[in-house]
Amino acid sequence: MKTNLLILIAIVGLGGCASNQSNQYELKTVAAYERAEADRKKLVTPSVQSPPRYVQQSELKIKAKALLHQNIQDESQETYVEIKGNGIKNVAMEPVSTFSIDVDTAAYANARRFIVDGRLPPKNSVRVEEFINYFSYQYENPKDFNSPFAMHTEVGPSPWSKDRYLLHVGIKGIDIEPEDRKSKNLVFLLDVSGSMHARNKLGLVKKSLSLLTKQLTESDTVAIVVYAGSSGLVLPPTPASKRAVIMNALDQLQAGGSTNGGAGIQLAYKTAQEAFIENGVNRVILATDGDFNVGVVGVENLVNMISKKKKNGIGLTVLGFGMGNYNDHLMEMISNKGDGNAAYIDTLKEAQKVLVNDLEANMVTIAKDTKIQIEFNPAIVSEYRLVGYENRHLNREDFNNDKIDAGEVGAGHSVTAIYEIALVGSENLAFSPLRYDKNDFLEKQGTGSMNELAYLKIRYKRPNESNSNLLTHIIDRSMIKNNLENTSESFQFSAAVSAFAQKLRGGTHLNDYEYKSIMKLARQSRGSDGHGYRSEFLQLVELASSL
Repeated sequence: MKTNLLILIAIVGLGGCASNQSNQYELKTVAAYERAEADRKKLVTPSVQSPPRYVQQSELKIKAKALLHQNIQDESQETYVEIKGNGIKNVAMEPVSTFSIDVDTAAYANARRFIVDGRLPPKNSVRVEEFINYFSYQYENPKDFNSPFAMHTEVGPSPWSKDRYLLHVGIKGIDIEPEDRKSKNLVFLLDVSGSMHARNKLGLVKKSLSLLTKQLTESDTVAIVVYAGSSGLVLPPTPASKRAVIMNALDQLQAGGSTNGGAGIQLAYKTAQEAFIENGVNRVILATDGDFNVGVVGVENLVNMISKKKKNGIGLTVLGFGMGNYNDHLMEMISNKGDGNAAYIDTLKEAQKVLVNDLEANMVTIAKDTKIQIEFNPAIVSEYRLVGYENRHLNREDFNNDKIDAGEVGAGHSVTAIYEIALVGSENLAFSPLRYDKNDFLEKQGTGSMNELAYLKIRYKRPNESNSNLLTHIIDRSMIKNNLENTSESFQFSAAVSAFAQKLRGGTHLNDYEYKSIMKLARQSRGSDGHGYRSEFLQLVELASSL
């Protein structure tokens, strides 16, 4: 089956300028291949894993799951892959939750573009974690400078369910002082095909990268590679101090021709390798609407090449532009494979956020392959649901496997995850109690762990290391706040953002929580808003409610 899929992918890749129809066909094939690979891995007997902290796990049963049809949504020929929302888990049956962190923000900016245009975004374009992580939450910096980030946890009432609580988990990456700033070797890989011929595409690309160039210093270099029907080196690695030369090269670019993204990516990585800076930042910045085929390279070879280059210390940042043929799925896939991040730029203000305000966070990796694992105490927690991160799930045994790829944390980045939990004895539980269930937790553990709500573990690698490090944190029952007003602004605002994203996805778990309630919660927790991002969020919620 796998061989047939690869042959089909290669045949699709032989096309020159792919039409919208062939692009979607190719993406369906790639998605099918990825699903098949994921399901194949689930059938492999799990490797040795850490014993549970609270309960004795029964013998693992390997369950074969049928392939789910993954519907590709079409919104004016835009490509989004189906997201199946997380369900509620019974702690007695599944006490452990494991996932890879995600610092992408593309979904929020893309949804903003739809709403401002007078339309609600397609359901499958909304990734809740990218809405939450669009905002920073004023977490304190790490106190231990031997660790690249600090952990923050908080538990308070769920705004949309009186019977449940939210567990807020935050990670704050260490900031880089100006004197510790690393030299950057940046290669701008720009799509100049005919589909980019619009002011909000290539025109905005030029303005955005001009903003970025002005932030660079004489120790940095910039190269420009373009691709359309063929690829070419417009500007060899050039010191950023020669700003006029770089700006002139950007200004001369014009859109036209067919698309061959694979060849452009090959040349961009080759250029980055030739100008490689030891102990510096080496990164390819791809700016495109994603409407490109991969030429004769083939999707699998393209992904393998990106994965190989990241091992050589070259990262990938993907910047999405435009509308009408935006290929969200492909862009997210290649950014994940390239130890990178993905952002969507719909305005010059968003370019300012991504490429100026958050420049170091998006360019400088301080921790890679970062995974989170939480084990809930069944004596206290009855049910849980991870809000978002659907495409970042990991198997439990993957947490201890350093060969499993996971997410990256940038300098100064904050990453937030939210669990909705129900305590033992709560009303309106999703699961009825089992007739034959016997909870012998107290007999085995005594009373010493009765105050532990959950056990949080984070595993990460330093940028130049292959072995992971482990951080642990006990979430104590005494942390629970029973009044929402007593929780922090960060807790409340992140809850409002997550509710908005869930609402756009249909609001399955929000009960009767309406837009006006989201606005009220966000308004009262807006706090410091120097760049106006939170005020803009309030405007989006209000506009979405009228749509």
